[in-house]
Amino acid sequence: MTMSDLLFAGVVIGVGGTAVMDAWGLMLRRLGVATLDFALVGRWVGHLAKGRVMHQAIGQAEPVRHERVLGWGVHYGIGIVFAMVLVGIVGDDWLSAPSLWPALLVGVATVIAPLCVMQPAMGAGFFASKTAKPVANCIKSLVTHMVFGCGLYLSAELMAGLMRLNS
Repeated sequence: MTMSDLLFAGVVIGVGGTAVMDAWGLMLRRLGVATLDFALVGRWVGHLAKGRVMHQAIGQAEPVRHERVLGWGVHYGIGIVFAMVLVGIVGDDWLSAPSLWPALLVGVATVIAPLCVMQPAMGAGFFASKTAKPVANCIKSLVTHMVFGCGLYLSAELMAGLMRLNS
């Protein structure tokens, strides 16, 4: 595969994996489980662009223009980057015959970003330590990122199937 093929695969798999993660989040919300409001991610990124990294509580920070759109864009951008890392690790052989474990392991590894970077910067503390239910929130994040990993695998499997049909 060419570099552009690998990049294309990373984008497709990243968007697909992130969409599966979002479907999971939608289901949780419909069941009454609180999930991340991506407008707050956009608010954090908007303040980050102005040089402010840490917040006591991102929900109380001054809103930024188009924060919801920015947050969703960043969310999908991060999903694409993580998928490109997966593709870079496993290579093009995996793309033609995906297996679950590499994608699931990458999905699980990605939980470090929210637990150790975003949550502390947004005021929730490392591993959600400043929230009312840190252990439950960490488990919810871990499961969500496992779902992301499964979404990466399913997206790669779909793409491999479409490639076989076209060849």
